[in-house]
Amino acid sequence: MQNQKSKSAFSLIELMIVIVILGLLAAMVMPSLTGKGEEAKRNLVCVQMKSIYNSSLDMFKIDNGVYPSTTEGLEALTVNPDPELYSNYSKSGYFKDGKIPKDSWGNKFIYVNDENKIEIISLGADKKEGGKDESADIKMSECK
Repeated sequence: MQNQKSKSAFSLIELMIVIVILGLLAAMVMPSLTGKGEEAKRNLVCVQMKSIYNSSLDMFKIDNGVYPSTTEGLEALTVNPDPELYSNYSKSGYFKDGKIPKDSWGNKFIYVNDENKIEIISLGADKKEGGKDESADIKMSECK
């Protein structure tokens, strides 16, 4: 009688099959994941702009009767631009940490007050005015 030890191991062919299957799965999943990071950043920017409008800007208007002018910009929410005009200005400003939030790409938001029609704009990933697709500007009025 021969004493044979049975070895259990994967053959080269079995390993190759597993590698091919993993490669096929990765090829199917990766295209759906690419581009999701930029989409998430754009969605976050919309949330930030709505938050600025619904909390900080609205509190400024409640305290002072008007929104800051375009020239005063969002900076008016951190430091009182005109103590005589804004006598009810909050002593701590209108941002919790005293800093103006930036968009997902580290840019400052653009604030426009056109006769109390407020618009907040992010220049997007390309950091330039205009652009298309992922490089397009993001306007609060166009956010869902």
